[in-house]
Amino acid sequence: PAAAGAPQQRQQMQRRTAPAPRFMSTPTEDELTVVETCREKIAKALETDDVEVLGAYDDPNGSHISIKVTSSLFEGKRPVQRQQLVYKALWEELQGAVHAVDSMQCKTPDEK
Repeated sequence: PAAAGAPQQRQQMQRRTAPAPRFMSTPTEDELTVVETCREKIAKALETDDVEVLGAYDDPNGSHISIKVTSSLFEGKRPVQRQQLVYKALWEELQGAVHAVDSMQCKTPDEK
C-alpha cells in the first residue's frame, strides 16, 4: 500500500514547475533607473551633488550597487554613522529593487 502511493507522488513532484525568473523592467523615457533613483535620493538626503552610484556589471536596474558619496553632513561622524545616513536615504529601494550594497565610500569634502 505504501509503495502504491510512490508513483503518484513522483508524478506530482514532476508537475511542479520552478517559479518564472524575475527580470527587472527597462524604464521608459519618463522613468528613472534604480541607479538614478538611488543617486537622486542620496544627493537630496545628504545635500550634495558629489554622488556616484553604479550597478554591478553596469546594470542600470542595480540589484547590487556600489556607492561613493562626499558630503559635509559626514563631518564628525564615524564610518558606521555615515553609512547609516546613506542606508536611510535608500531604505525604500532596499525593500525591493536593490538587493545589496556591495561597497560604500563615505567621505567629507576635506577627506576627498
